[in-house]
Amino acid sequence: MVGDEDRELMRTVARYLEHVNTLQQQEQRPSRTPLGDLISEHLGADAAGIAVVQEQIADHRLVDADIALELLSCATGGRLIGVSGGEQRLHNSMAELVSNPYVRYAPGPVDFEERATGPSTSRRVVSMGVRLLSHDGHPLALTQRAASVQTGRPTAVLEVMAADPEVVSSFLGRVRSLMVERSVLRGQVLSFVPTEFGRDAGATFLSRPSVAASEVILPDGVLDEIVQHVVGIGKHRDLLRSAGQHLKRGVLLYGPPGTGKTLTVRHLLSRTTDATVVLLTGSSIRFISAAAEIARTFEPSIVVLEDIDLVAMERHSSPQPLLFEVLEALDGLDGDADVAFLMTTNRVDVLEKALAERPGRVDLAVEVPLPALAERERLFRHYAHGLGFTTEALRHAAVRSEGVTGSFAKELIRRSVLDAAARGDEVTDGHLFTALNELMSARQHLTRRMLGAESEQSSGEPEEGDGSGWFAYSPIS
Repeated sequence: MVGDEDRELMRTVARYLEHVNTLQQQEQRPSRTPLGDLISEHLGADAAGIAVVQEQIADHRLVDADIALELLSCATGGRLIGVSGGEQRLHNSMAELVSNPYVRYAPGPVDFEERATGPSTSRRVVSMGVRLLSHDGHPLALTQRAASVQTGRPTAVLEVMAADPEVVSSFLGRVRSLMVERSVLRGQVLSFVPTEFGRDAGATFLSRPSVAASEVILPDGVLDEIVQHVVGIGKHRDLLRSAGQHLKRGVLLYGPPGTGKTLTVRHLLSRTTDATVVLLTGSSIRFISAAAEIARTFEPSIVVLEDIDLVAMERHSSPQPLLFEVLEALDGLDGDADVAFLMTTNRVDVLEKALAERPGRVDLAVEVPLPALAERERLFRHYAHGLGFTTEALRHAAVRSEGVTGSFAKELIRRSVLDAAARGDEVTDGHLFTALNELMSARQHLTRRMLGAESEQSSGEPEEGDGSGWFAYSPIS
């Protein structure tokens, strides 16, 4: 039989076990951190019980987000604080920073990064910090983080909490709007390059080129046709939109290397100083989706895809060729978007079939051919400007150098100047003849090919009776 003493002992043990269980539950229950206490005080509610809303932001838009958040914070007397707790704080979510039984996160110094805002300007932005502010009279708290591939975070992130979920939605809408209104990307020339991890794109600011029309030596009418399609359509955007006509256009410049396709693009960028430009070349063309998003957001805009033939049939994030991803990005833009896609290629045969299968994506294809005699003369005069060459000498050089490109003309004049400098002379026709004979010699056939020459010349020695024998002699008096 169980006596009274035994019953009392059993009751005592039961109370003890219940007490132990209560202590264990209290230990397991997350406890608010000092940082959580501060946020709770600001919100006027227990932050540990409030849901957190995440907004992912492409890391190249972090500066825009930082500007927007600072404007909203300053307008409401907001406060910016950091988080103590070592590297672990970079891995933990906002909810874990607020309530954590193991790490007592507390206010600490803010983490900053220096980010470019233009080719030669930068801004200090928050890479890890907590903002306490209000929106429409309601208190709100958020964490702001930069992307960190090392910690498994490929994008920048905002984590927002407020007692009223509708306040969070309204606040994030205002942030997005300000990010567009105050963006540092608008009107800039940008390039996307892979990071060291090869997975994400970082936007690099480039200086806008300055290339006059006189520097672009093309057959008569070719440059005007390209300019009219790229620049002219944009000038008449309001009229075209009111008439129900599309503004989006795709332009393909094709022809041998060195004929002036890139120079033509640079001239177009010089003329469109209000346009946002994204330049993709080589492997960076796989960032076409990000480029299209920027183009759509910050129109008028131009997306340049240089040497697209080099990667046209490669595959990146999907089984289809990269060229099809480019065409789909173009398709994804509304017709009334003032966006021009400029593509250049040295091998149009690689692209022709794919473009023909998707008609309408490219509405202007322009051949940029090897320069004819008239263009070669203009090229030689352009690169020889201010030097002591006679008009007759430059013309004969153009006659003899059939099948070469502007790159050849530029190198020829450079070698002439170097020859004169080596001899301690003023530049004359004789130095031009020497450089021309050297470049047109049989041993320089590969150099000519590297400079864009269409075909190899068998010899630099002029044939008897060809009208160019005077090149082997002294300059004309």
